[in-house]
Amino acid sequence: QVQLVESGGGLVQAGGSLRLSCVASGRFFRVNAMGWYRQVPGKQRELVAAMERGGTTNYADSVKGRFTIDRDNAKNTVYLQMNSLKPEDTAVYYCNADFLTVLLKAGSSWGQGTQVTVSS
Repeated sequence: QVQLVESGGGLVQAGGSLRLSCVASGRFFRVNAMGWYRQVPGKQRELVAAMERGGTTNYADSVKGRFTIDRDNAKNTVYLQMNSLKPEDTAVYYCNADFLTVLLKAGSSWGQGTQVTVSS
């Protein structure tokens, strides 16, 4: 299976920047799509940005033009560069990865989450 470890969260003032990282490790054949989701208490987890292995990206409308997702397939790592942060970006950010097991079965894993807090 795949284990995901996130890093890079923290406290930042509005207008500031943060860069999140997520590394996938474990036994698997290949990691396919990787992405970032976020969740605030009382609300559903929502997609922030995702990237297919081939480079196709998908962003939530609320972050377009401010956030950039990137990945290093050789390192099984996905990044989220967050610029011009707003207080409404405050949430726990989760990494997600879709993968193929060594038996070529599809699977999906979540990281433990990293807190991002943007002060006004």
